[in-house]
Amino acid sequence: MVTKISSGIQISVETFYQPDYSNPLTHEYMFAYRITIENLNDFTVQLLKRHWLIHDSNGERREVNGEGVVGVQPIILPGERYQYVSGCNFKTEIGKMSGYYTMENQDTKTQFTVNIPAFEMVVPAKLN
Repeated sequence: MVTKISSGIQISVETFYQPDYSNPLTHEYMFAYRITIENLNDFTVQLLKRHWLIHDSNGERREVNGEGVVGVQPIILPGERYQYVSGCNFKTEIGKMSGYYTMENQDTKTQFTVNIPAFEMVVPAKLN
């Protein structure tokens, strides 16, 4: 698990290889990731947008922008956390993701950026 605190928001990421949804013969590797977002601030925040940089170990790079996460723009009260699971496919056995969320302070209506720590996704056999 990787964890980072940025702008008073703690982001923790766990990754999981999904062998049942992968096909190494056709260079398709599927991973799931669980992200926990904890609001350490004394004000309520809303996650508005996400921005991902996705890197395959073959040098390919993708960029993904979108509203919210998994179809919602969660509101997170001070001291509370929001957790979601999503997935990403790669053409290689090793990949990396990083990015940021755009959040809004619900008291002042000002927006700010929260960095998502870089995390790797590796087929378990590659770790031996």
